[in-house]
Amino acid sequence: MKTTHRSIHDCPPALGPYSLAVQTAAPLLFVSGMTPWDPTTGKIERGSIADQTRLVLENIRRVVEGSGAKLENTISCRVYLNNMSKESFGEMNAVYAEYFAGDHPPARATVGAQLPGEFDVEIECVVAL
Repeated sequence: MKTTHRSIHDCPPALGPYSLAVQTAAPLLFVSGMTPWDPTTGKIERGSIADQTRLVLENIRRVVEGSGAKLENTISCRVYLNNMSKESFGEMNAVYAEYFAGDHPPARATVGAQLPGEFDVEIECVVAL
Protein backbone atom coordinates (compact mmCIF):
# COMPACT_ATOMS: atom_id res chain seq x y z
CA MET A 1 0.00 0.00 0.00
CA LYS A 2 1.32 3.45 -0.89
CA THR A 3 1.40 5.93 1.98
CA THR A 4 2.33 9.60 2.20
CA HIS A 5 3.75 10.98 5.45
CA ARG A 6 2.70 14.56 6.00
CA SER A 7 4.63 17.47 7.48
CA ILE A 8 2.25 20.40 7.65
CA HIS A 9 3.06 24.10 7.94
CA ASP A 10 1.85 25.88 11.14
CA CYS A 11 1.23 22.58 12.96
CA PRO A 12 2.99 21.22 16.02
CA PRO A 13 6.05 19.20 14.99
CA ALA A 14 6.34 15.47 15.56
CA LEU A 15 8.21 15.08 18.85
CA GLY A 16 9.44 11.60 18.06
CA PRO A 17 9.76 9.03 15.30
CA TYR A 18 6.28 9.41 13.84
CA SER A 19 4.37 11.43 11.23
CA LEU A 20 1.71 13.97 12.12
CA ALA A 21 -0.55 12.27 9.60
CA VAL A 22 -0.36 9.44 7.07
CA GLN A 23 -2.49 9.43 3.94
CA THR A 24 -3.12 6.00 2.40
CA ALA A 25 -4.25 4.95 -1.05
CA ALA A 26 -7.67 4.58 0.58
CA PRO A 27 -9.25 7.99 1.09
CA LEU A 28 -8.31 8.16 4.78
CA LEU A 29 -6.05 10.40 6.84
CA PHE A 30 -4.56 8.87 10.00
CA VAL A 31 -3.66 11.63 12.46
CA SER A 32 -1.11 10.77 15.15
CA GLY A 33 -1.84 11.43 18.79
CA MET A 34 -1.87 15.17 19.42
CA THR A 35 -0.96 16.64 22.77
CA PRO A 36 -1.66 20.04 24.36
CA TRP A 37 1.44 21.56 22.76
CA ASP A 38 0.93 25.26 22.03
CA PRO A 39 2.46 26.12 18.64
CA THR A 40 2.56 29.83 19.52
CA THR A 41 4.65 29.36 22.68
CA GLY A 42 6.31 26.03 21.90
CA LYS A 43 5.27 24.76 25.33
CA ILE A 44 2.89 22.18 26.77
CA GLU A 45 -0.36 23.62 28.18
CA ARG A 46 -0.65 22.66 31.85
CA GLY A 47 -4.10 24.11 32.52
CA SER A 48 -7.29 22.23 33.25
CA ILE A 49 -8.20 19.07 31.37
CA ALA A 50 -10.74 21.22 29.47
CA ASP A 51 -8.00 23.69 28.44
CA GLN A 52 -5.70 20.85 27.41
CA THR A 53 -8.44 19.07 25.45
CA ARG A 54 -9.36 22.26 23.58
CA LEU A 55 -5.73 22.82 22.56
CA VAL A 56 -5.36 19.16 21.50
CA LEU A 57 -8.46 19.42 19.33
CA GLU A 58 -7.26 22.70 17.82
CA ASN A 59 -3.95 20.98 16.98
CA ILE A 60 -5.92 18.16 15.36
CA ARG A 61 -7.96 20.72 13.41
CA ARG A 62 -4.72 22.32 12.14
CA VAL A 63 -3.34 18.97 10.97
CA VAL A 64 -6.62 17.88 9.36
CA GLU A 65 -7.25 21.17 7.57
CA GLY A 66 -3.57 21.47 6.66
CA SER A 67 -3.93 18.09 4.95
CA GLY A 68 -6.89 19.32 2.91
CA ALA A 69 -9.51 17.43 4.92
CA LYS A 70 -12.37 18.58 7.17
CA LEU A 71 -12.72 17.92 10.88
CA GLU A 72 -16.39 17.02 10.42
CA ASN A 73 -15.24 14.04 8.32
CA THR A 74 -13.57 12.43 11.34
CA ILE A 75 -14.69 8.81 11.52
CA SER A 76 -12.81 7.56 14.59
CA CYS A 77 -10.99 8.98 17.62
CA ARG A 78 -8.99 7.45 20.42
CA VAL A 79 -8.64 9.55 23.57
CA TYR A 80 -5.98 8.83 26.19
CA LEU A 81 -6.38 10.31 29.67
CA ASN A 82 -3.93 10.24 32.57
CA ASN A 83 -6.85 10.45 35.00
CA MET A 84 -10.10 8.61 34.26
CA SER A 85 -12.02 10.15 37.17
CA LYS A 86 -15.58 11.29 36.51
CA GLU A 87 -14.45 14.91 36.75
CA SER A 88 -11.57 14.60 34.27
CA PHE A 89 -13.59 12.46 31.86
CA GLY A 90 -16.52 14.89 32.12
CA GLU A 91 -14.34 17.95 31.40
CA MET A 92 -12.73 16.25 28.40
CA ASN A 93 -16.07 14.99 27.12
CA ALA A 94 -17.72 18.43 27.31
CA VAL A 95 -14.98 20.03 25.18
CA TYR A 96 -14.89 17.02 22.82
CA ALA A 97 -18.65 17.46 22.24
CA GLU A 98 -18.03 21.06 21.09
CA TYR A 99 -15.93 19.69 18.22
CA PHE A 100 -17.76 16.47 17.40
CA ALA A 101 -21.43 17.11 18.16
CA GLY A 102 -24.08 16.51 15.56
CA ASP A 103 -25.98 13.68 13.96
CA HIS A 104 -22.93 11.58 13.08
CA PRO A 105 -20.17 11.87 15.69
CA PRO A 106 -17.08 9.71 15.14
CA ALA A 107 -16.60 6.35 16.79
CA ARG A 108 -14.50 6.78 19.92
CA ALA A 109 -12.58 4.87 22.54
CA THR A 110 -11.35 6.55 25.73
CA VAL A 111 -8.47 4.83 27.46
CA GLY A 112 -6.73 5.46 30.77
CA ALA A 113 -3.01 5.78 30.11
CA GLN A 114 0.19 6.94 31.73
CA LEU A 115 1.15 9.61 29.22
CA PRO A 116 4.72 10.81 28.81
CA GLY A 117 5.67 14.40 29.46
CA GLU A 118 3.63 16.92 31.35
CA PHE A 119 0.21 16.55 29.78
CA ASP A 120 -2.99 14.78 30.76
CA VAL A 121 -4.71 14.13 27.42
CA GLU A 122 -3.74 12.88 23.96
CA ILE A 123 -6.11 12.29 21.04
CA GLU A 124 -5.57 10.52 17.70
CA CYS A 125 -8.07 10.20 14.88
CA VAL A 126 -8.90 8.88 11.41
CA VAL A 127 -10.50 11.26 8.93
CA ALA A 128 -12.21 10.50 5.62
CA LEU A 129 -10.80 12.56 2.77
